[in-house]
Amino acid sequence: MAKPLTEHMQAAETRNDFDNIVDDDRSDEAAPDGGYGWICVAACFTVNCFTWGTVSAYGVYLSHYLADDVFPEASTWDYAFVGGFNFSIAMLIAPLVTILTRRFGIHRVMIAGVVFESGGFIAASFATRIWQLHISQGVLIGCDIGCLYIPSLPILSQWFVRRRSLANGISAAGSGVGGAAFSWGTEAIIARFGISWALRITGMIAFAANLAAITVIRDRNNAIQPYQLGFDTKLLRRYEVILLLAWAFISMLGYIVLLFSLADFALSIGLTRAQATDVTGLLNVGTALGRPVIGISSDQWSRINVAGVLTLLCGLSCFAFWLPATSFGLTVFFAILCGAIVGVFWMTIGPLCVEVAGIKNLQSLLSLSWAAVIIPATGMFTGFMFQLRRVKSRQESR
Repeated sequence: MAKPLTEHMQAAETRNDFDNIVDDDRSDEAAPDGGYGWICVAACFTVNCFTWGTVSAYGVYLSHYLADDVFPEASTWDYAFVGGFNFSIAMLIAPLVTILTRRFGIHRVMIAGVVFESGGFIAASFATRIWQLHISQGVLIGCDIGCLYIPSLPILSQWFVRRRSLANGISAAGSGVGGAAFSWGTEAIIARFGISWALRITGMIAFAANLAAITVIRDRNNAIQPYQLGFDTKLLRRYEVILLLAWAFISMLGYIVLLFSLADFALSIGLTRAQATDVTGLLNVGTALGRPVIGISSDQWSRINVAGVLTLLCGLSCFAFWLPATSFGLTVFFAILCGAIVGVFWMTIGPLCVEVAGIKNLQSLLSLSWAAVIIPATGMFTGFMFQLRRVKSRQESR
């Protein structure tokens, strides 16, 4: 059983900012560093696959919403908000999810996420007005990611020490596997059964897969007794924490711009729609292949240094390969390369939070990290606006 809320608050009030890191290390070294932790890796992999993976297919739905004029009254802003809500709502509710997880445990909160996800996709299949799509495929799916992903991320850092980054890398690769599968699979389902059934099938598959993951996932809160505060201002007194949050902010600005504009870039240089879909799918393939490798490297060398170097390399690759790209081959090469390293934030943030603040403060610092990336998430709206206006301009020119 988790500590009652009052006991956790008392513990938070009486602790020193970082004096307990020594104690945290004792709890950390007691971690099994494997065993049942590998079952939890499989569960977290599944959660990533059927949350972020399903969201990656929004671009496929978007192209059909526009081509078929499914919602005639919808503006480009409307579609931007639908896609943007997936990310921004998840980050907005993260502090609340952290508190609810402390109060009710991970399983109840994650089950709520499963209900949000399946309900959101199925409700979207019956939407006839754009505001209904805002609520279903936008807000509800965003709540689903918040309730499933946020509680699951800290778990692997509780089970592993020496192989902590590898475990997180394998787990994070699930978003790439899911993104590739749903990017290509959704298009095939729509071609055969239509948009409505594609949404329903996605909701049903995600429900079954995530429910299976929740059944086997376990935390080690009883042994570690983490603080799990929604917004721990004491952590903000440390410059190491400020530097970590600044890195998170800057990393996510670039991540969102790249993720949601690469397919449109492919179209802008004269590639076909099928090739643009392939670029998006291969971006996710790069993610699936690269993240475990990054995990191994992080465990071998400094986790902080590896995260910094890969962030730099990702930026340099944009200048070296993306800007001069005019062919399908170079665009694919860039998509795979950048897919492998562009999401370094997602697979390193858990281990980095432990490095900076200790295992007891993991959930509290993660909650601050989610708050730090809310503003960059709004860049998603700008990216979608830019993409949609270009798509509509091409359609009108034809």
